[in-house]
Amino acid sequence: MEKVGFIGLGIMGRPMAHNLVKAGVDLMVCDLNQDAVNELVAAGAKAGSYSEIGAACDVIMTILPNGPIVQSVLFGENGVASAIREGSLVCDLSSVTQTESRTCYEKLKEKGVGFVDAPVSGGEPGAIAGTLAIMCGGDEADYNRMVPYFEILGSSSLLIGPSGSGSITKLANQVIVNLNICAVSEALVLATKAGADPMKVYKAIRGGLAGSAVLDAKAPLMCARNFVPGGKISINHKDIKNVLATAHALDVPVPFTAQLFEVQQALKAHGHFNDDHGGYVQYFEALAGVEVKSDIKE
Repeated sequence: MEKVGFIGLGIMGRPMAHNLVKAGVDLMVCDLNQDAVNELVAAGAKAGSYSEIGAACDVIMTILPNGPIVQSVLFGENGVASAIREGSLVCDLSSVTQTESRTCYEKLKEKGVGFVDAPVSGGEPGAIAGTLAIMCGGDEADYNRMVPYFEILGSSSLLIGPSGSGSITKLANQVIVNLNICAVSEALVLATKAGADPMKVYKAIRGGLAGSAVLDAKAPLMCARNFVPGGKISINHKDIKNVLATAHALDVPVPFTAQLFEVQQALKAHGHFNDDHGGYVQYFEALAGVEVKSDIKE
């Protein structure tokens, strides 16, 4: 059995690590939040530093807030790569840029270590349920080595292409998800201002062409005024900033995504940065002077 390291026990990483332990994986974990580490140790994992994980583990997974943190954890002083063994495999589940993933791939390749970029979609509910969608870039042999772990963490995984392909796919995913949430927000604000119950509007349209996983996930939470984060605006703000940087480098105009970034900026300025991204509705509510809410349950 391979020994697996898992670095990053946040909203997504903690339940993912729990699912690996439950599946019988020999797991070593690390996070700056000692309470999260203690929780996983109590569940059956072992604790280790970045370098200890590098030295001891055959497969190392990271899921961290942004690309610079991934680079620091892997390649900084006493980082994973300082002690990693040839033949090991690193899989980064974080949402970063294509360039950042390729940098990891090249640096680790020089050490005889494989690298797969494998960002995930599905939010906290998907992480808990083990139903994440996992989009991957890297070498086929490295991807195939990760498949048994992906089957524990998600309901689907796909190798899209060479290193960086998973990361660019996740950026495309974030454009669609976040703009969809904004469209739902704008529509429910319109309906509410016109005097319709937003929950009834949601129930009426969910079976038609307007129906989507985003609509089902976010409309009931908006109507219940529940903005407890499953996917923080702050994290999605980082992703959309990465989309803009990547698009500009490729000379791809993304006008809707640029407007989305300003919506996020406005919510940041008004203290909503740590709300769930269903909280985008608060931006549109402020413009219209109305509040989306309903006493009707799903």
